[in-house]
Amino acid sequence: MNPHKVTERTPMANDKTIDYALLHAFMDSLKDPFLFVDTNHIIRYMNKTARNHFKDGANLLNRSLLDCHNEHSRKIIIENLEAFKNGEDERLIHNTEKKRLFMRAVRDADGQLIGYYERYEPPQPGIRLGNISAAKTED
Repeated sequence: MNPHKVTERTPMANDKTIDYALLHAFMDSLKDPFLFVDTNHIIRYMNKTARNHFKDGANLLNRSLLDCHNEHSRKIIIENLEAFKNGEDERLIHNTEKKRLFMRAVRDADGQLIGYYERYEPPQPGIRLGNISAAKTED
């Protein structure tokens, strides 16, 4: 399936249908870059903002996220994935005056880890990386 031209509709267990074109349009409407990475660190999805934001754009699809980072960042990414394998759901990885960057686990319907993504949010004055705990959240 081409992730940039999605027209497929897939039935769900409750007989509802996922409209992938709608989901794709929603993801492309996000103002922040979004990319989904599997548990082998392979980039599997990028929204439009991510494709425009990152130097190699859509050419990053099916490549290792680790190849795009320096040794220090690779170590953090690998440590975070291990934490996700052990049940954590989210970790703050970068906190500046301009943005806060989190890595978030993605799990399937059975709770199995299938990958992760980065999410951004505005900074929170007075809160720094060392002051935040990555407590497990229950949904």
